[in-house]
Amino acid sequence: MVCEEELLIEKVCKLYDQLSTLESLKPSKNVDTLFTQLVNTCMPPSPIDVTKLSTNVQEIRTKLIRLCGEAEGLLESHYSTILGNSYENPLHDLNIFPYYSNYVKLGQLEFTILNQHYTKTPSKIAFVGSGPLPLTSIVLATNHLPTTTFHNYDIDPSANSKASRLVSSDPDLSKRMVFHTKDISNVTNDLEDYEVVYLAALVGMDIETKKRIIQHLAKYMAKGALLMVRSAHGARAFLYPVVNPSDLGGFEVLSMFHPTNEVINSVVIAQKCLGSNNKILSNEIKVSNPLIKGNVTEEIGH
Repeated sequence: MVCEEELLIEKVCKLYDQLSTLESLKPSKNVDTLFTQLVNTCMPPSPIDVTKLSTNVQEIRTKLIRLCGEAEGLLESHYSTILGNSYENPLHDLNIFPYYSNYVKLGQLEFTILNQHYTKTPSKIAFVGSGPLPLTSIVLATNHLPTTTFHNYDIDPSANSKASRLVSSDPDLSKRMVFHTKDISNVTNDLEDYEVVYLAALVGMDIETKKRIIQHLAKYMAKGALLMVRSAHGARAFLYPVVNPSDLGGFEVLSMFHPTNEVINSVVIAQKCLGSNNKILSNEIKVSNPLIKGNVTEEIGH
């Protein structure tokens, strides 16, 4: 097993070396090939614990997550521009985006998890870090929550402009998709309006920044409201930041799920504490597969 982990780390570090020397991370044959190799390397289930990596590999992982975030943003912007400029009804052709099917599966997964903990249909959902191609909001609004209004927050005005153009021609979604160009850390009382808040995986690229955002949400979200957080597990933690239950102060963690298929992100659902205690309420959480009956429990690691 140690040998497998060493080979994995060696391959990831080699790919980092190649990616870090590129002049640009904009979509191109070389960029696409390297990131495809990286995803395929990190996707298989692995027992690797990234917290136990050497300092050097930890630094490479941090830099690699930033490269992945930058490349993902450029890829989404590229395809959002194509869809907005070249298609009369962009929402009918979202499948030109190479990872569209992953978002459809992730949307199904997150809706299933949400349904297990929230029996009503939310009237308002906030998505923090929606980007130029807000596929999660679009998939949920189209396939699963046809009456819910989605408030999409992003700090980049060009991202919101591109995203808004995608839904502008749709008579339904143009009314139910609202875009706010704001840093979520500056949004206060409006957060009380949302029954559910989604936090994108790449909002807060390092854990300290993400924890500050989570603390802000804990302060201003309505009591009992749900927070859906995306995390990563095993080797997938080379691609996205890891959010542990202990990072979710002010929330009670209800369940977490680590996919083993092509859906990369883990999903954590937590509830804003009903009491005044700003801590996790339980010392064990459910790690469940929402697609099957039954679940197991796992001790929270602090």
